[in-house]
This record gives sequence, structure tokens and C-alpha cells, in this order.
Amino acid sequence: MKAFPTHRPGYNHWTVSTEIYQPNPIADDLTVSVIVPVYNGGENFRQCLQSLSLVAPNVLEIIVVDDGSTDDSKQLAEQAGFTVLQFPTAGGPARARNRGAQVANGTLLFFMDADTTLTVCTIEQMVQAFRDRPDLAALVGSYDDAPGAPNFLSQYKNLLHHYTHQTACEDASTFWGACGAIRRDIFWKVRGFDERYRYPSIEDIELGYRLKRAGYLIQLNKTVQVKHLKHWQVGSLLRAEVFYRAIPWTELLWRDRQLNNDLNLKNATRFSILLTYALLACLVAGWWSASWTLGLGLALLLLIVNRDIYQFFYQKRGLWFTLRVIPWHWLYFFYCGLALIVGTLRYHLRRLPKMRSKALS
Repeated sequence: MKAFPTHRPGYNHWTVSTEIYQPNPIADDLTVSVIVPVYNGGENFRQCLQSLSLVAPNVLEIIVVDDGSTDDSKQLAEQAGFTVLQFPTAGGPARARNRGAQVANGTLLFFMDADTTLTVCTIEQMVQAFRDRPDLAALVGSYDDAPGAPNFLSQYKNLLHHYTHQTACEDASTFWGACGAIRRDIFWKVRGFDERYRYPSIEDIELGYRLKRAGYLIQLNKTVQVKHLKHWQVGSLLRAEVFYRAIPWTELLWRDRQLNNDLNLKNATRFSILLTYALLACLVAGWWSASWTLGLGLALLLLIVNRDIYQFFYQKRGLWFTLRVIPWHWLYFFYCGLALIVGTLRYHLRRLPKMRSKALS
């Protein structure tokens, strides 16, 4: 097991380089370091390691960072013959990924999660994308359309994620830690992941915003795919979606003012949130007869606005699955709107002391 190197100078200053990236004209010197953070990985991590063993001959190195696991994740990675780093206590995937990047020797850093698997094609297509675009700073991929967990909620959530990436703009505006690659020199120019995110959150999105603000190009390559194995349950899904993603992302949007018409922020999603709350208002005002007519109209409009998504689910899983998707999808719009309100309040409340001090000075 390797010891950690000393901290990079200026690492926690979180300043962004504005230097224009000059692409390396030599395309064949691309080498890949795969970095996988893990915390109590369990069976999913075993499958992840098996897939990594298959791609090991095609990469320079595979680095696993154990973030204070209490199970046998470290031992499994060591038995697989990979480079293993370990923290005594958990500090979040942002810190773990940064530590892996500190010891990495590849010119490309490829990040993936411990509950995903990949193939040789994943690596080959990723490297080819960087060869084709010497000006490319970073690349993100997509989940495939065959999620590992068989239960409905896992199938729904992971297929929705697949659809979101497959229909998004290829000129990406964010980074993605579950399947994302970045040139190592650029990663350190923008100071890596923000370690103030102490749990799996939006540390990858935040990194992408800094990359874009510094003028770097990020590509969404829809052919670079990994399989997500995570078994979602109601509690874990809502907790992750609302508290670990939506609310922090809202605060980040206020900070950076990057409200792009892409991914989860598409205009159709914003309109659907408004429609969902209008429909809810009609249900609350059920004593008013006209509200039921209006509510039916709003429900029909919600179906029409999201018809492409429901057609996708119908093609992949059939009618019954799609009918079960619709209420969950509308619930998604509801808690996105709720998170928008909470995140907005939190952002402005946290800014009040700074605004008061400025006013007094």
C-alpha cells in the first residue's frame, strides 16, 4: 500500500487558471490512470474490480482509494493487484479522487465509481476521443441502458440518467465523476475536486463549472458508457436526489449563474416543474369544480411535454413499466421544485453576514 504524497502547494486556494490551453501535438503519448474511490463497496465493488481486471492491460495503472471502509474493500483491491491508498476515516469521494490523482502517472485521469463496471471499449473510445480532439480538456460518458439492479426503482432511475445523457448537448457544461476523463495537467490547473464536499454530492458538477469558466472544452461522448449497479430504494433515492444533489446544485447555480438549457436543467424540465405545482394546486383546491377540469388539462400537458421520455421507457421496458414511471417522474419534478426553493433560501441566508459586513464597511 502506497503512502500519500505531500499536499500540492496552493491546493486549497481554489483559484482557477485562466491560461489558454495549448494542446499537445503528440497524440500517441496518451496514457490512462483509472481512479476509483470506494467506501464499503460490497458486491458491486467486486464486480467493478472484475471489470477493471479485464481492462488493466489497456491502461497504465488502476488506483483504488479506500475512503475509510469498514468492510474488505481494501483487501479486495489489493488482491486484484491494483495500487491501493487508504484513509482511516471517510471524507468523501472528492478527497479520495484527489489523492488518487496525486499519485497518478497517466496523462489522462479516468474517474469511475465503485458501483459501476466498464469494458475495454469504454477505455478505447475515451482515448480515441482525446486523440481526435487535441483541444479537448475533459470528457464525460453515460450509463448504459442495462442497469445492474433488477428492481423497478433502480431500473427507472438509471435508465432516466441514461436518457438524460443520451439526449444532452455534446458540448458539455459539467463534469461527471462516475464516468469522466480529464487531462492530468488541466486537472491540477483548476485545483482538482473541491474537498469541502464531504459526501457524494455535486463535487463533479462544481469541477465542470470551474473548467468551463477557465475556458476549457468538455465533451459529452455518448458512446463512452459504464454500467451502473446501484440498488436504489425509496429512502436512499430521495435522500441522494434532494439533499446531496438538488439543494447543493441550486446553491451552485446561484454562485456561478450557469443555468444552461441542458441535462437536468432543460427548459422542458423547468416548465414541467411549474406544471406539477400548478397540478398540485388544482388537487388541493378540489372543492372548486373547475379545478378538476384544469387539473386534467395540466396532467395532459405534462404528458405531452415529456412524451419523448415516456416513449423511451415504453420502447425499453413496455407499457406497464412506463405507467409506473409517470408518477415517479412527476414526483421528481415536485422535489426538484422544493429543492430549488430550499437551496435558494440557503444560498441567500448564508450570504447575509457578508452583505451586512460590506454594508457596515
